[in-house]
Amino acid sequence: MLKRSAIKRIIVASLALVIMFLFYLFPKTDELSIPEEVIYVDEVSLPIYAVQKDGYVARASAKKMNKDDDIKYIIDLLTIDSETSLLLPNSFIALIPRDTKVIDYTIEDKILKINFTKEFLNVSAYNEEKMFESLTYSLVELDGIKGIMIYVENSLLDHYPNSGKSLPKILDRSLGINKSYDVNDIKDTTMTTTYYIGKDNDDYYYIPISKISNEKIEPVEIIVNELQSTPIYETNLISYLNASYELKSYQILEDSISLSFNNDLIAGLSDKEINEQIMYTLSLSIRDTYDIDKVDININ
Repeated sequence: MLKRSAIKRIIVASLALVIMFLFYLFPKTDELSIPEEVIYVDEVSLPIYAVQKDGYVARASAKKMNKDDDIKYIIDLLTIDSETSLLLPNSFIALIPRDTKVIDYTIEDKILKINFTKEFLNVSAYNEEKMFESLTYSLVELDGIKGIMIYVENSLLDHYPNSGKSLPKILDRSLGINKSYDVNDIKDTTMTTTYYIGKDNDDYYYIPISKISNEKIEPVEIIVNELQSTPIYETNLISYLNASYELKSYQILEDSISLSFNNDLIAGLSDKEINEQIMYTLSLSIRDTYDIDKVDININ
């Protein structure tokens, strides 16, 4: 009898410990700081363009929630004081005016038409160009979107809200980003977008600079020359592509570009991360400048 009673107490105690352990593993929902309907997906993120501490519109990754509507999620990320703007990477800020809402949107022939509420026009004069760059570059990263058209209360927006400068009907990467001008003549200009590496403490991201110039050489050569002329640590623009990395040849096809470098591109590069960053900055730069998705980089 005593033996059965002891066994029963042991079983009860064991069950109690199991239940306590389960409560430890699965806390009650009301103890979480995240709303019940918000569920994070591990290691899933979206590329996002937002303003970093030096005032550049930079490319980073933002955690993606388990939601089907990436378009509204990105817009919410980029809206001041929205619930999800807190999920932007450290030191990045949103620029779309607070309380801006998406009335509706449609996608036709890879063009996204977004209809905003009137609060969208409350952007400051200082930030308006950066806001359009941030919004455009973030949304055209999504599969199936090549450009966007912006409407406010059902009217197509064809100018900047403050300066009145005209906007293209369709906004895409040809809009440029963080534009830099080196021109002697307004005719025969070329725009090339070059990605540099930015750093904030231990966090790395990518800063695109669209250079408008009168240079008469192929844009891919301009990109390589620009990356070889850095690092420019004073402005937080870094490149590991030094002058010894010689571009031997390149071939431009309809939907791809092939680059061939000498062996110096990998000579002495024991750090795999640096090697990958060189490849990534080259690939992003060529993709944005030529509007293609495939870049082949060959060594010797």
